Amino acid sequence: MMHAGHCCRRLRAPWRALISGGALVTARSPPPSQPASALVLPLISYADATSSFACPAQCRHIWATPLCMGRKSAKIAHKKNKEDEKRQKIYGKFGKLIVGAVKEGGGVTDPSANPQLAKVLSQARDMSVPKELVDRNLTRAANTKQADFAEITYEAYGHGGVGIVMEVLTDNINRAAADTRSALNKGGGKMASSGSVLFNFERKGVIVLDGGAHLEDLVFEVATEAGADDVTGRDDGEEGFTVTTSVPAFVTSRRALADAGFVVNPGQTALKMIPLITHDVDDVAADANDALVERLLELDDVDAVYTQ
Repeated sequence: MMHAGHCCRRLRAPWRALISGGALVTARSPPPSQPASALVLPLISYADATSSFACPAQCRHIWATPLCMGRKSAKIAHKKNKEDEKRQKIYGKFGKLIVGAVKEGGGVTDPSANPQLAKVLSQARDMSVPKELVDRNLTRAANTKQADFAEITYEAYGHGGVGIVMEVLTDNINRAAADTRSALNKGGGKMASSGSVLFNFERKGVIVLDGGAHLEDLVFEVATEAGADDVTGRDDGEEGFTVTTSVPAFVTSRRALADAGFVVNPGQTALKMIPLITHDVDDVAADANDALVERLLELDDVDAVYTQ
């Protein structure tokens, strides 16, 4: 390693030395004719590296994408994108709720004179909805041409007979129905009659905490005192906890945990439909259902999708 360190000091920018096993590999930025994401990886033997640095023209070039450079980084980026998508869905739902509250309040955008709007804005603050999004939707709500929003719940069956519940908030019921049916058909699902799937679900408060794995006893104490039903470890492989509550205890439990210093994950914390009975399917059907859910969530009118 001492020799490698000495060699690294001799390499001139834009070259960087990397150690892989017993070989020394250097990387530099690609020439203008190559994609910006590519890297030049000339291979140099350890013996050559400890002597005079060879001319780049004699080196072998390997073009690699960022994914090739590290699967872990790609997985982290993919997960971050998913979290961003969930957060945007939440923000979008609150935008529609703000418009709906203003409409129900006779066009009043002052929360002190519109109790329903005040409630929605308080929930938006708890979920860290950006102020600019709130202001933009208050302006949108003041537009007399803006149609009212309606809440709709659709039920469906996915691959392997898995029950699916979709929560929709839309200002155009016909569009929402047509788009949802089309997405289901293309994804291999089918619409179900009202009540045939929903009875298998129960609405619960779900509070996801980031980190703090060593504070399990404190999490349990704070959550139970606030009225929570259950505390478990996260099921997504990340450090932290999932706190389940009844609907009435959701807000008080979330605030109590936040006040105690725990980090509440806004992208995964919400009132959700929890399946009372899970429906097991094989890996092929499970992957197909995941793709179907993704397809449904791409619709602007669909705010949440739950499966058994």
